[in-house]
Parts: sequence; structure tokens; C-alpha cells
Amino acid sequence: MLQSIKELYGHELAASDGEIGHVKDFYFDDHRWAVRYVIADTGSWLAKRQVLISPHAFGSLHQSGKLLVVNLTRKQIENCPSIESHKPVSRQYEEEYHQYFGWPGYWQGDGLWGSSGLPIMPLPSKPLAKEQALPAGSQAKNAGAHLRSAQAVNGYHFKASDGIIGHVCDFKMDVQTWAVPQLVVKIGNRFAGKEVQVPTALVERISYEESTVFVNLTIEAIEQSDAHPLVSVGAGE
Repeated sequence: MLQSIKELYGHELAASDGEIGHVKDFYFDDHRWAVRYVIADTGSWLAKRQVLISPHAFGSLHQSGKLLVVNLTRKQIENCPSIESHKPVSRQYEEEYHQYFGWPGYWQGDGLWGSSGLPIMPLPSKPLAKEQALPAGSQAKNAGAHLRSAQAVNGYHFKASDGIIGHVCDFKMDVQTWAVPQLVVKIGNRFAGKEVQVPTALVERISYEESTVFVNLTIEAIEQSDAHPLVSVGAGE
């Protein structure tokens, strides 16, 4: 089942022992096309801190109305390694974060989630102490460069092999694996145009300097997407 990421913005987040805030953004991996973190807005609880929550804390994404439940306590979240909101997520930080919770690194193995295709792992009895985190430099420091904000990419130009045809308006995420197999693109008029779903496998690259997603399709193929076997029309399933 695919879920619109846009529809999840603003959903409340609850730990096992109380509320922790709401969904602000998602960081996705533009190399493997999977959501790696939910970004939580914790309001006044953890003011001036950006809180990342791995899909490992959710397993499959189960919704109860507009509430998403995280399999962590508020204390675990409060004590996890902090990150500065104005800096990109480094691999060093990710190592410390995963080590703290006892989760495997998604970059360690051939599966979408390391040695597995699913982000479902049993939680340790208690998180590891910060001083037990992996030492700096144990992985390439720029290895986390593929993490991007879904909010930031929303609205990017969508450029076919022969010109710009529209803009990105949503992402479709698999609720079991957290993979992102489809981009939703609005073509034609920004307000009255139609929406098509384009497989992320056809994306050649994303230019963050040009705010543009480049795809290996022609404008005609996208416009006639109802006849194209790799592109589906409409925002629904």
C-alpha cells in the first residue's frame, strides 16, 4: 500500500508514554529512494532541537486517525544524540544515533535496510550510553549526502529529456518498507493541471542548485502517461 507523504504532514506523534509533537518533514535517501527519518516538531518540549525518528521506531506505518505511534519512550527520544537543524545529517551522526538505539545502519548491507528489506527490529532493553557510540571517522563523513528534505523538494521543477513539464507535488511511500517508488508530478497549469505518478527509478538526478528533478522520459511520454506502462495517471492508487 502506498501512502501520500503530503497527507502525513501535521499528524500527531506519540511515544509509548505521551505525546512528542507532530510530523514536520521527512528525510529521504535520493540514492536508494527510501524515507530514512521522520522529522518531529516537538513544540516547547524540546525547544530549539531537531528530532529525527527512524522508521525502525515505527516498523510498518500504522495510523490511528491522525496519530502515529512511536515505539520509544519520551526519555529515549530526549536523550538521543542531538543534531543542529541548520546542518546536514552526517554519517557520523547517523552512526551515533543508530548505535544509541541499537539499530543496524541501513548503509550496512545490500538490503533497503541494511541486511533486511524492512525497518523492523526488536528494541534493546535500554538505549546505549552516548559514550558507547561509534568513534568519529569510522565511516566516510560525507556518506550521508544522499539525505534530502521532502518538504524542500516539493515544488521542484520536473524536467523531461526535452524540457520542463511541471513540478513535484508529492511523494508516494510504501507503508511497509518506507521505500519511495513514485513521485507525484503536476503537469500543465500549476492549479488546474493533472497529476501523474512517475517511478523514481526513472529519475536521473536531482539538482538542488537548480531546484530541478531530471527524468529519463520525454514530455510526450509523460503527457500520454495513461498509455505508458511505467507511468500512472492520478494521485490515487
